[in-house]
Amino acid sequence: MRQPSVAIIGAGIGGLVFAHALRARGFEADLYEQSAELTEIGAAVALAANANRELERLQLLDAVRVVSAEPTELIHRDGRTGIRISSHPVAIGKSYEARYGAPYFGIHRADLQRVLSKRFGGTIHLGHRLENLVESASSVRMTFANGVERDVDIVVGADGARSLVRRFVSGDSGAIYSKTSAFRGIVPTAGLHALLDPQALQFWMGPRAHLLHYAIGKAAEDINFFAVVEGPETWPHADKWTIGAQPGDATRCFTNWHPAVTEMIGAGWVDKRWGLFVVQQPKRWHTGRVVLIGDAAHGMLPHQGQGANATIEDVVTLAELLVRGRQRPLIDAFVAYERLRKTRTRSIQRASWATNTALHLGDDAALDRRDLVLTKFPERYGWIHSFDALNSAESPAQV
Repeated sequence: MRQPSVAIIGAGIGGLVFAHALRARGFEADLYEQSAELTEIGAAVALAANANRELERLQLLDAVRVVSAEPTELIHRDGRTGIRISSHPVAIGKSYEARYGAPYFGIHRADLQRVLSKRFGGTIHLGHRLENLVESASSVRMTFANGVERDVDIVVGADGARSLVRRFVSGDSGAIYSKTSAFRGIVPTAGLHALLDPQALQFWMGPRAHLLHYAIGKAAEDINFFAVVEGPETWPHADKWTIGAQPGDATRCFTNWHPAVTEMIGAGWVDKRWGLFVVQQPKRWHTGRVVLIGDAAHGMLPHQGQGANATIEDVVTLAELLVRGRQRPLIDAFVAYERLRKTRTRSIQRASWATNTALHLGDDAALDRRDLVLTKFPERYGWIHSFDALNSAESPAQV
């Protein structure tokens, strides 16, 4: 039986891992990337157990581990005093891996993309910006801005939160501004003299803002930070999700915070402000031959650190269902995939939004309740990290 031809639109983390997942199951795919070269978007990514167990099954985890840092702990602090509110061991005693069956890593996005693309070794068509899809009963015609046209059996939209493929599938853009924005950067660990527990993954919390940071690099030589603030009320540009930032814009939002916070944010030139958007899940994730994965279907706020992880869950689920359903109509695999993934990803989206609210509380009675929840982090959020995507695809009746 002829294997279907598969085109993946977008060669980011989701597209590359999907290509690996298909190849591991005897399928080949071509990736089409609009950029002229593979370059990272954003500074770093956190890989939790729910993603790393799948990377291990794909024999990618060892290569990822070499260029990653494993945080010692997860710590929540008061952003102004620095007092620990809660802490949970991660690398210490291998506690996280023992609980969830796989490690937790911080990795530079460029390093992860480099590992995935190098080990793929297949065809990645750079400089191919998708302009149109025309679906028939037997194929999908793709038209690119450079004039190239291709006919394939299956198109997979891995083209992110501003997905063109989603517009084809559902007819709308789906992106909603959260009324929050962020400043991000990478700074050398050695220069952060006020930082407590530099190898821990930490949240510093305060009124209307928070700072997240974790170490990256094989020797934890750098710190990736993500400083989130309320506002602006409306995002000034419909067509781009970053705006310029002037010196002092970021640190001004954290006046009177702990020196570790202000030192980190002020350690380098922060020249961009990122609008934080979510993707309202479309009513359908697929047509007869076109299907969405990752942020194209369920872009979420980053406050549970699950954007890339949920995407990796998607691709493993879809790849497994395509293989298991190769004797049945393609639509059956797509329907099963959407059913398996919609509820879980919506739950993570909601948890991420609720976390933003909790991290930005002012000085009121809700703080005590919030702090109690943080001390019970494994009990409250363990369902995210313990999830086994492959098992869910193999035993869909259990989901």
